[in-house]
Amino acid sequence: MSVRAKKHLGQHFLNDELIAQQIADSLIGKNYKNVLEIGPGMGVLTKYLLKKDFTTHVIEIDSESVEYLKAHYLNLASRVILKDFLKINLSDYFGKEQVAIIGNFPYNISTQIVFKTLENRHQIPEFSGMFQKEVAKRIAEKEGSKVYGILSVLTQAFYDVEYLFTVPPTVFNPPPKVDSGVIRLTRKENYTLPVDEKLFYKVVKTAFQQRRKTLRNSLKTLNLSDSLREDTIFAKRPEQLSVQEFINLTSKIEKDVV
Repeated sequence: MSVRAKKHLGQHFLNDELIAQQIADSLIGKNYKNVLEIGPGMGVLTKYLLKKDFTTHVIEIDSESVEYLKAHYLNLASRVILKDFLKINLSDYFGKEQVAIIGNFPYNISTQIVFKTLENRHQIPEFSGMFQKEVAKRIAEKEGSKVYGILSVLTQAFYDVEYLFTVPPTVFNPPPKVDSGVIRLTRKENYTLPVDEKLFYKVVKTAFQQRRKTLRNSLKTLNLSDSLREDTIFAKRPEQLSVQEFINLTSKIEKDVV
């Protein structure tokens, strides 16, 4: 019995044991006992996670995969969750315990998985996974690059990001049309912002929506005072600002009185 990859779920099953082991080994395993694998498919990554010291749980939306996992990994059966990761509350399954996230993520929901992780960062100290290479690079990129954007800034505000390695299409069934990339996120010691979080998100998103413009033009809709708009930072384009500079900018906007 094997599971058929379903296009509507964005499934590409990894069939390279060495790469599966490398992804499992990418978790450092500090300060948590639980790991949640998203989209395990037929368990090529799962079996290496089960050899580790932590407790592995898996969440899968495909009932055929769930049946396969329960039949082939008997010691995992009680920790297989048939749900959509994007729709669950982590606390329903892990209470207040810390849990690391790992997976070979479906390309079509990979950025949503990152945003959900950021929302639950108080509970997720570490995150390791495979994305479309272009998305992985974007998350890890630093300022000054054309691919540096909203996802880069918001992720790096709370996590240290490392691009680990590239994976070719040939190790998947069916093979995707692009390379994949594996990254690791390690939560920062201080993962709260010294500014209003909603405003920070708004500033970053508004700035990058017109990324070719200077901040003086792209942030017009925020109705800033003329005196603040004279600050030299507003002559820059968003991709020139580091994460810290975006935090500083948000702080200035918070204090601005029009």
